[in-house]
Order: sequence, then C-alpha cells, then structure tokens
Amino acid sequence: MTKPPHQLLLKPIASFGALLSLCAVASLPGVAIPRLNLTGYPQPAPGLKRWVIQPSGLLPKSADPLISSQPLDWRIQLIVGQTVTLDCNTQRLSGSGMTMRMLPKASGKALFEVKGPVAVISTKMACPDDQPTRTSFLSMGKQPYLVPYNASWPIVVDLPENIELRWRVWKAETRQQEAVRL
Repeated sequence: MTKPPHQLLLKPIASFGALLSLCAVASLPGVAIPRLNLTGYPQPAPGLKRWVIQPSGLLPKSADPLISSQPLDWRIQLIVGQTVTLDCNTQRLSGSGMTMRMLPKASGKALFEVKGPVAVISTKMACPDDQPTRTSFLSMGKQPYLVPYNASWPIVVDLPENIELRWRVWKAETRQQEAVRL
C-alpha cells in the first residue's frame, strides 16, 4: 500500500525541523546541552514514577553583586507536592519523608525516594456556600530539601504516582558575616 504524498513528506520535514532547532540551540552563546546519563540507577519500584532534573552547566549571572556566581555556592531545592483543590479548611500533605540512598553502581550518585502513601489531610470545618474553591500546589514537609548543584549529574527522584516534583535554585550571598564568639 502506498502512502499519500503529504505523508511521505512529513518524516523528512520533521527531521529537518529537529535538525534546525538543534543547530539553533547549539549556536546560541552560553547555552549548554547537558547529557542525561541514568546508567547505574535501578528501575523505579512498583507504584513509583521517576522524575529527573538535569541542571544546566551555564546559568545567567545575577545582576546583584551580592549573589554568588559560583555553582559551588548553589543548591537545588527539591519540592515534593501535589496540585489539589482547596476550600476554606487548612490542608497539608502528609506522608513519609524523602530518603536518599547512594548508588554504588552509579559512581557516587544518589537516588531520592518518597515511599509509602501520601495523602492530603484537612480540617473539617463547614465552608460558607459563597466561598469559591481554588487550585493550589501543596508541598510536603516544612523544611526545604536542598541538594548540591552539580551540572555533571542528574538529580533522580522516585515518587508515588499522584505526586509531582518541582525545584528551584538557591544561590548564596558573596559576603560572609562574622559570628559572635562566646
């Protein structure tokens, strides 16, 4: 069976478009294309979904001279949570905390996991009929979970199916302050 002429052209056009976009990104100054290498990582446990963060080798410098431009001074905050519909009640996400295990087959790399059920817990007040609900992201835990910034290694996190991962970069100040000696 022969394909219609418009289907014959789609594959070369798509390949040419992908090549053009790759050339355009590669030619931009200051853009790094990190490689994603997950060798040595085990498959996610049943019921867990894999999330991967590949930090960029080059980030834009801050206009603020007090913010460090050295990646050794940076951290990545892992934010585990769930997008939920909220009403007038106080709600939070409850579950086992994040664990980190070193992987001997991955040359010093780590796997972060949240195992067990994660649930939204809530007060049970009666909400006014005229108060609208809203959608919001609830994060799990009160303390930030920070990992060193390393563009050479991906950050691999396995989470339950209904949970998502967000992240942000923390940068240190350049100035150091003295502590008070007692």
